[in-house]
Amino acid sequence: MTDPLFRLLGSPVTLLELLAFGLALWMVACNLRVNPLAWPLAMVSSAMYGWLFLHSRLYGEASLQLLFIAVAAWGWRQWLTGRGSDGEPLRVHRLGTRQRLAVLIATLVGWPAVALLLQHATDSDVPWLDALPTVGSIAGQILLGRKLVENWPIWLAVNLVSVLLFAVKGLWLTVILYALFAVLSVVGWRAWLRLQAIGAVHG
Repeated sequence: MTDPLFRLLGSPVTLLELLAFGLALWMVACNLRVNPLAWPLAMVSSAMYGWLFLHSRLYGEASLQLLFIAVAAWGWRQWLTGRGSDGEPLRVHRLGTRQRLAVLIATLVGWPAVALLLQHATDSDVPWLDALPTVGSIAGQILLGRKLVENWPIWLAVNLVSVLLFAVKGLWLTVILYALFAVLSVVGWRAWLRLQAIGAVHG
């Protein structure tokens, strides 16, 4: 799984990276349509990416995949049986201003904490660049699980930083994936804003 199949821009591409790439794209396509199939796909692709990132010494990203698997199980249940504050089945909605500020502060506090941990506890050569998308992804995944529109701008920021991170590590197929993710984040953001508006009218 980790043996090179071919080279892309001078770096090896493995079967593991190729399979994770395909599953991750399928997952995002399901998220755009608010299809619960996204969550089991997320669990499998996260396991594969965890293996890939560990092999590349991206310990923050590798550890994040374990959290993703756990949060995906929670998110899957939320989408199938979760309820909103009104007691109705969970639907696409938005955070309040104070809640947005709380998410931003938590992310800004978590970034240096994770970066320093990676810097002192591992042999990571990109601790600060690894830590930022790691912390942002946790916020994005939790908001996605609760069908909050704000998950999409967070994913947009995470994906753009991740493009730089994976380029530094020479994971070019994953660079392409995260560039696509960035575009799909904008598509998802617009689609969920429409769904939220429809839900507000009919809610």
